[in-house]
Amino acid sequence: MPKTFYITTAIDYTNSPPHIGHAYEKVLADVIARYHRLKGEKVFFLTGVDQHGQKVQQSAAKAGLPPSEFVKELTQKFRDRWKTLEVKYDEWAETIAPRHQKVVQGMLQRLFDAGQIYKDKQSGSYSIRQEQFLTDKERGPDGQFGPEWGQVELREEENYYFKLSQHKDWLLRYIDNRKDAVIPDFRQTELRNAIDRISGDLCISRPKSRLDWGIELPFDKDFVTYVWFDALTNYISFAGYDPSLSTFNSQPSTFLEKWPALQIIGKDILIPAHGIYWLIMLYAVGFPDEAMPQLLVHGWLNISGTKMSKSLGNIIDPNTLADKYSAEAVRYYLMSDIATGKDADFSEERLIERYNADLANNLGNLLNRTLNMAHRYREGVVKQTGGDSPLAAQAADLVQSYSAAMSSHEIHAALERIGEFVTTCNAYIEMTAPWKLAKDAQRAEALDHALFVLAEALRVIAILVSPVLPNAAREILYQLNSSGDYTFENVSWGGLPKKHQLGKPVPLFPRIEL
Repeated sequence: MPKTFYITTAIDYTNSPPHIGHAYEKVLADVIARYHRLKGEKVFFLTGVDQHGQKVQQSAAKAGLPPSEFVKELTQKFRDRWKTLEVKYDEWAETIAPRHQKVVQGMLQRLFDAGQIYKDKQSGSYSIRQEQFLTDKERGPDGQFGPEWGQVELREEENYYFKLSQHKDWLLRYIDNRKDAVIPDFRQTELRNAIDRISGDLCISRPKSRLDWGIELPFDKDFVTYVWFDALTNYISFAGYDPSLSTFNSQPSTFLEKWPALQIIGKDILIPAHGIYWLIMLYAVGFPDEAMPQLLVHGWLNISGTKMSKSLGNIIDPNTLADKYSAEAVRYYLMSDIATGKDADFSEERLIERYNADLANNLGNLLNRTLNMAHRYREGVVKQTGGDSPLAAQAADLVQSYSAAMSSHEIHAALERIGEFVTTCNAYIEMTAPWKLAKDAQRAEALDHALFVLAEALRVIAILVSPVLPNAAREILYQLNSSGDYTFENVSWGGLPKKHQLGKPVPLFPRIEL
């Protein structure tokens, strides 16, 4: 069966407002998905929202709404934001969906029947904000629980537990044997160290007496499952996983052609959620080592070195930025200014600088100059003349280095290479000086050669930049009067007809004036 490239992001919690950090993750996934579509691959891109939990239940009560109605409005806000930023997903995950609940309950029942889930009583310090029991490991140097835990109270409660600790040795072996289980590699080292510290089992339920907004345990109607077996399961439930089938290889072909996925997550949810809980959950229900997802871990987008948070009031709304500067400007800034896997500081000034320097002054300038000269000197008709151009060889090098960077998810590096090539093309204009060639009838062939190779270079650039700037790429190709049906197969030099009528020039990246 043909393999589908499956990429998914961490689903967003509906009770937290979407901010520019969420936008970075979604745009990163969208760019990677578009790159694979550009290569002609079949792509399945999943994202969505986690809608259950005590905080949602409490917020809904304050709003005077049933939780199901409350999350509808919040969910739509996320969908609207990703639409504004041109995030083109193939499936949208909502954890209240019946198909998802069926998979969650099927997995729970299967693990319960296998003796992997048991009931026990726990007492101790409980964080109301984080909805979890705390241990002495969470105490600060002063012996107290820090403000990140919110109100902490003593509580005794009976719940269900998943036998996490008995799979510790397997997870260590898996991480040691697969060197690219987590990328970048320093995150895998962090995960390896965290696995060593696994000591207990995982609480996976909450009694309905205090939380009824969740998925009911199939073996005990007085409890709902907590976030681990709910939100994390979305990665397979919306891809077609069937928990009733006994082996991984007996899964439906629609699931097997997608899985395993490339999962894009923030560094804060690698440990323990995705790197420990999720991988062990999959192993416990029968996923073999080769079917484990690969985790691409990105850093935080901070404000002056501080993580964005609702409580600090430093949230940056991506819609506001897109309305102010355009979605393409936001997408370009996020992908060009942030190295995948590393933290970065958000800066509106940097967004403007990047846009003006790279897009308005460099790429936009190249497009306008080329088309204006072609219309001024050749009525918009370019013709292939003379021998090979140095730009052809440089374009071939660009495609190779671009492919290597994109395949390694280093979008910033790919954009840097495109920018270097655009700069080279602008320098080529200065070197060949078409305005001088146009004054000399004996240099007519040289003029035709220069204009043709510049138009061909722009065609290549448009295709390569399309995963990050889909609308701008379409517009460049439209102005070149080139086919809108572009793929990576067409990126090789020589795609324009030997005699070609260009479209009219229209300024594409107007400068942002401070």
